[in-house]
Amino acid sequence: MRRFELTFENFLFHSRWLMAPFYLGLVFALMLLLYHFAVQFYGFALSVHGASETEIILGILGLIDLSFTGNLILIVIFSGYENFVSRLDIEETDRPAWMTKIDFGGLKQKLMASIVAISAIQVLKGFMALEQPDNTRLAWLVGIHVVFLGSLLVVVISDRISEPSEHPSESRAGRKLKRAR
Repeated sequence: MRRFELTFENFLFHSRWLMAPFYLGLVFALMLLLYHFAVQFYGFALSVHGASETEIILGILGLIDLSFTGNLILIVIFSGYENFVSRLDIEETDRPAWMTKIDFGGLKQKLMASIVAISAIQVLKGFMALEQPDNTRLAWLVGIHVVFLGSLLVVVISDRISEPSEHPSESRAGRKLKRAR
């Protein structure tokens, strides 16, 4: 029976590799987003000479929105792969600093913060396009943004509450102080 249990647990452990194609698919989605960004940038660059200030700001906000979405995809790819599949064996000098420090709770917070930033840009774009006021659309944008903000707040608070409390003697500073005595 113990051998069956070990085999089953080994099978479960290696099943994490089933997530790898998802992350590969996100890399392709990032490439599609880059293509869309290039097309949008090209159209924006061609029309900038005759555009109003509002149109220029809206064009730039659209590009920023795509950039934030790309950042969100990268966070999911790197953190998800490292947290759920395998550590990335890359040179330390090229590794972003946040990659070694982010756990699942941090991943949730970064994802929610990115979503809040993306929704904030959508709200700002809605306010900038007030030449054709659509109060219903604007109310929905603000309402959804407030829901995202509330969700981020709940995630942060729940992560803070669920963090194990560490006695000062167990912290680094406490251990150094203990060794110095």
